[in-house]
Amino acid sequence: MAEDKADILRLDGVRKSYNVGTPIEVEVLHGIDLALKAGEFAALIGPSGSGKSTLLHIIGLLERPTSGGILIAGKEIATLDEAEMTELRGRTLGFVFQFHHLLPEFTALENVMMPTLIEEGRYTRPMRERAKWLLGKVGLADAVDKKPSALSGGMQQRVAIARSLAMNPPLVLADEPTGNLDSHTADEIFALLREFNREEGAAFLIVTHDPRLAGRCDRRVELMDGQVKQEIVEARP
Repeated sequence: MAEDKADILRLDGVRKSYNVGTPIEVEVLHGIDLALKAGEFAALIGPSGSGKSTLLHIIGLLERPTSGGILIAGKEIATLDEAEMTELRGRTLGFVFQFHHLLPEFTALENVMMPTLIEEGRYTRPMRERAKWLLGKVGLADAVDKKPSALSGGMQQRVAIARSLAMNPPLVLADEPTGNLDSHTADEIFALLREFNREEGAAFLIVTHDPRLAGRCDRRVELMDGQVKQEIVEARP
């Protein structure tokens, strides 16, 4: 059970302020405390402007907090330089976005291999086999040589999910991964995320505006005005 597992992510009193072109700083996150267990499947919900994107950027090591502590896979972020942050991001985090950000000049297989290729610096057979296996798992075994322009929006999102898992990361961050899909395709994409959560053991933190999908997560964390308003943990059989 999740409560017996170690934290893959922990935030202690995280604050974030921005200087908006004046001497006055605007604080958008007000002391966030949050922990995510290894293998947990959680939704991050809240209205527009509540701080979800800012929080996800900080967890994704794309921005540093103004203050507060962050541990990812046991590493304290404040002690890392930029090169170490980049290495931790590549090895530990997978990303799925609303807009797939696939490279149009590369095939589906090459897009999935890209994170591993960047990490390894060279092509390897295991890299290719992992990418092919992932594409098969998302139902695209026959599309490995197709470029994104030849794929539907749902298929492109499947490629993006496969890419996010190329490095077998312990934590996957998904920012509105079904936001521009119809409800049937959104359900299929959500089911894929859940399947990888269970089979690969990766923890998922999913930002969504869809209450149907959020309700199917093990846990819902609601942000309001830059603070955690409430957390709901679903009882599972």
